[in-house]
Amino acid sequence: MSPLLLTLLPILVILVLLLVLRKAADISGLAGWIVISLVAWLGFQTSAEVILRSTAAGLIRSFSVSLIVATSLLQMAVMEKTGALKRITIFIKTIASENRAVQIMMINIGFGTLMVAVGATPVSILPPILLAMGYSSTVAVALPAIGYDSLCTYALLGAPIVVFVDIANSFLGKGEITLHQAGMVFCLFLPVVSTLIGFCMLWMVGRWEGIKSGFLPCLITGGVIGVVASFTNRYDNLVVLTGVICGIAVIVAMALYLIVTGHPVLDQSRLTKDELAFCRAFPLWRAVMPWLLLVLLILALNLPKEMFDLLYRTLKLPVAGLSADGKPIDTRALWQAYTWILASTLLALPFLRPTGQQLREAGAVWLKRAPRPVFAAAIFFAIGEVMNMTGYDMATHQFASPSMVRVLADASAQLFQGAYGQVVAFIGLFGGFITGSEASTIAMFAKYAMSTARNLRMSTEAMLIITAGLAFGGGLASVVSPAKLQNAAAAIDRIGEESLVIRIAFIFAVVLTLVTSCFVVALLWFRG
Repeated sequence: MSPLLLTLLPILVILVLLLVLRKAADISGLAGWIVISLVAWLGFQTSAEVILRSTAAGLIRSFSVSLIVATSLLQMAVMEKTGALKRITIFIKTIASENRAVQIMMINIGFGTLMVAVGATPVSILPPILLAMGYSSTVAVALPAIGYDSLCTYALLGAPIVVFVDIANSFLGKGEITLHQAGMVFCLFLPVVSTLIGFCMLWMVGRWEGIKSGFLPCLITGGVIGVVASFTNRYDNLVVLTGVICGIAVIVAMALYLIVTGHPVLDQSRLTKDELAFCRAFPLWRAVMPWLLLVLLILALNLPKEMFDLLYRTLKLPVAGLSADGKPIDTRALWQAYTWILASTLLALPFLRPTGQQLREAGAVWLKRAPRPVFAAAIFFAIGEVMNMTGYDMATHQFASPSMVRVLADASAQLFQGAYGQVVAFIGLFGGFITGSEASTIAMFAKYAMSTARNLRMSTEAMLIITAGLAFGGGLASVVSPAKLQNAAAAIDRIGEESLVIRIAFIFAVVLTLVTSCFVVALLWFRG
């Protein structure tokens, strides 16, 4: 069997398990890792030691995502059991009741982006709220899954872009790509993609009339995201806060729009007596304290340049002697968001005032929910690392045969040649579909994309543009991710509704990815 077919075999196995056998991402990922390990061993003559070391290295590289998933799920469990999440849900129900277009922008893009940026899950929280506000079950499932997609790169306090920078610098071997250099490329896509996502949501709710009535709020939302992101991505210490600041900026912009147009921002007339009583007993400031403390901690660690340089550039806390090629793996544990999500959760406990029973229930819920998504997030990093290191000989410290990534890159360069920029976003969409997240897409396919770009003799900036297109495609896959849509449907007891949403959302995903591809080509022409 040819090296190319051997390389594609594990990806095909994962795809069959997901689409045909309908297995979960963690099970599909584990099966994919087993197959890719066998292919690396038998087909690429890779030693068992290289495979195991690469797997371990991949799991450690995944910490910037997997441990954030773990700590954010713990935080959500504590907020759920103490009533904080219920209080936030009641507050969101009161927003922009007289202007549906603004309500869509504020809740799904503003709050959705803010939530996912601090580690919350809009697809679990927002569907019941939207259903209670009068949206159909199909719309209530779809909107939370698409609203934050343009800013997926900055989800989990920028975990995907941090992963990308680490992989890019490992690939280039010079440490020359900084967070703001990558961010200034990624943020170019935001105004266009955010605006189009807004129009997609308006069409889902009100078809062409919905787009007509919400045209201005949608343009304002896209413009605000573009302006804010272009500012935050100019500075290394603000890049990871892009999602947080953009989410807040959209909420503020839409609130100002309501005030200017003479509509109320909040309306408590929709609340029941029990909800009003709960609001009086549980102040909103207490409910948001974990998120507020988290944002304050992240600001304190990133805004002072000296502190950022210390934690990000100096105290890298590397794991040495583990990877197959001997390169240290920088963890930056004191800078990474997972450390401070856990810290903010603990610091918020005196404000949330949980009982012992509530803490035990939160722990039980966390132990039930966390292991599988944490493993799913980690296993695709391991697969990506094994793909990168197949064929490596630890005795000679060089590749005895081309790695899987090299094989894919050579084939792609030969097949697509100058048209690679037109298809890379669709490769990202495919990657996001099988891995379930943009960060995992980057971990699994970023080095392949950069290798292909290098084979096509592209500049470093063109390489970044190509990989940004890949990443955005991976982020857009959220709207057709079976796991995320099923999660949203389960939140409103409408299991099965996700199949209808996927059929509708697939068209939007293809259109948005096509626009992203056109934007990649334009950027390559102007800047690459």
